[in-house]
Amino acid sequence: MDEILKITVIGAGHGGKAMAADLAARGFHVRLYNRTPVNIDVIAVRGGIELTYEDGHSCFGRLAFATNDIARALDGAHLIMVVIPASGHTDIATTCAPYLRDGQVVVLHPGRTGGALEFRQVLQQTGCRADITIAEAETFLFASRSVGPAEAKIFRHKNSLPVAALPASRTQTVLDYLSEIYPQFISAPNVLYTSLNNMGAVFHPALMLLNAGWIETTQGDFQFYMEGVTPATASILDRLDRERVTVATAMGIKAQSALDWLARAYSAHGDTLYEAMHANPGYKGINAPVSLRHRYLFEDVPYSLVPIAELGRRFGVDVHGIEALIQLACIMHGTDYRHRGRTLSRMGLEGLSIEEIIQMVETDVPRV
Repeated sequence: MDEILKITVIGAGHGGKAMAADLAARGFHVRLYNRTPVNIDVIAVRGGIELTYEDGHSCFGRLAFATNDIARALDGAHLIMVVIPASGHTDIATTCAPYLRDGQVVVLHPGRTGGALEFRQVLQQTGCRADITIAEAETFLFASRSVGPAEAKIFRHKNSLPVAALPASRTQTVLDYLSEIYPQFISAPNVLYTSLNNMGAVFHPALMLLNAGWIETTQGDFQFYMEGVTPATASILDRLDRERVTVATAMGIKAQSALDWLARAYSAHGDTLYEAMHANPGYKGINAPVSLRHRYLFEDVPYSLVPIAELGRRFGVDVHGIEALIQLACIMHGTDYRHRGRTLSRMGLEGLSIEEIIQMVETDVPRV
């Protein structure tokens, strides 16, 4: 680009603070938006975020500004990085709709399952007519945590990260922007690929539910991916992974297994999922959530597991393992996650054949 790339990061949680700080520390023009002012008050006063990297060195990412004014945050932005739990995607799409302008690129980090599809549906329903490009990343680029009001830590960068636009004919437009800031982003075939390679669906809810007693007893005082992954829990993760891959295969998508994903993303290898997860240095030092009221359940069950189960039932795939986890989460939280989650209707896929879905995600469509 001839002009300075202006980046808006939406969300001041674990991922948003780390991404905003990292980009700002490397000299990019970065605005940080969060709808709750108290979450960014200290950042606004300090003018940025202190960031610690995996090798131990620290730096200060000076932001252009931090704001809870969405109109100001989006004004003139080229690239809009949505780094919030998927449970907030509908609200953010509704909030952004009046202020989006032609040519802007919105990337969900990540979309979980069906994120870009639902985001587009919401924009259409709110009457947004801007010719924007919506995309989703397969997962988040970092393993990161917020460690203070204006501090963040990155434990590990992923080696590569697929991203796809909706429709796929616009993916190169997205990569033209992303390649300026993160070379790790690579092209994915389409948003079905990024959605069905959602490893959070495999890892997060199962480890929360299977370690529920330990989480409540210790308030998360154990290493989630190291001590929480035993041979028994890993065998359940493996079953969930096989169901996810089978759903993808039924839809014509060659999904990566969790073993292959760990090797690509983190260079973590093993003969079994248990071995590979324990060989991943990026997971070391990450404690479990302190409570079962956590996005690994209230986000990943309705916005990762539910849409995969919906697609599995629609196209005749056995998803009993995934269904069992959804049911346990519903009981534990007293919430009907099937009703609240990303249904086929909310993704705009109800009644469509596989061929019609493929055409929708591959070819250009009218502007939202």
